[in-house]
Amino acid sequence: MEPQDWIKRKNQRTSVQALVCEAEKQEKKMLQTMESREVFDYMISKLNFCKRRLAFSYKEVQGHYTLRKGDICYIDFGQAYVMEIGYLHFGLILAFCHQKAFVVPMTGKCREDKEYIFPLGQIPGLYKESYLFLNDAKWINTARIIDIKGHLDPEAGLFQTIQKSVVRCIGVK
Repeated sequence: MEPQDWIKRKNQRTSVQALVCEAEKQEKKMLQTMESREVFDYMISKLNFCKRRLAFSYKEVQGHYTLRKGDICYIDFGQAYVMEIGYLHFGLILAFCHQKAFVVPMTGKCREDKEYIFPLGQIPGLYKESYLFLNDAKWINTARIIDIKGHLDPEAGLFQTIQKSVVRCIGVK
């Protein structure tokens, strides 16, 4: 049965158990088609979700540090569709609002030179050159943040340029 068919049956009690069985069956099939590294990332992300899903912020799961605008963090972005950032990646915090952080995902691998990819170069605290995926910037619950790995000064020109680039990427004049 397709997800939209399950949605139509949402209020029927008997459909929940059948849905769980179907989802587990589909997940097993999916895992068999994935490379071992992707299975590892998927399972770590799933464990993080199980542990952190009810946390309102990072303080409930990782309260020993203070997050700041400009921090470069290791983040669990969760499941992703094709062409979205997912699982565990670095990300730059641009802003905070009500226990959420607006982050721009990062990668150390970049095969293309596109307007939505911002080259950062070598950042202190990271071991290779980094790139920002401007088109994947989004609000996240700070409970998704695993650790702080570096920092960019929010008053510096680089940070200001990144902010302007994100705004331009999302189409705000």
